[in-house]
Amino acid sequence: MSDAPMMAKRFAERAEPVDLWITSTALRARSTAAFFAKELGLEAPQELPSLYLAPASTLLATLNAFPKSVKSAMIFGHNPGLSLLADDLAQSGLGDLPTCAVIRIDFDATDWEEVVNGEGSLVWWDTPKQG
Repeated sequence: MSDAPMMAKRFAERAEPVDLWITSTALRARSTAAFFAKELGLEAPQELPSLYLAPASTLLATLNAFPKSVKSAMIFGHNPGLSLLADDLAQSGLGDLPTCAVIRIDFDATDWEEVVNGEGSLVWWDTPKQG
């Protein structure tokens, strides 16, 4: 978790919009999200017990349930689920994302329920060692 403040600062410097953000109920995920909240000046994210060690299929179902009004979202969770989701969505080939990795995937969809595997575009990713 020592990389979380640095990664939160680097994410804030990108000035990426975040309409909705959610986190696993695990302490590490919540703590990491708290650093991002502080850096971005946002309220704490919604905690979802279903994200705790969630497989990629559960994470995709969670994305598919986001309201249409949400244009951008951020999820704090765990491997292997998040790494598999990133690879499934964007065919990224990134493999296991390290702790505190941040990745942006865009979709050509008008509604979150249209988001499906293989249809995302990897825009960028950042890891603590890239800095």
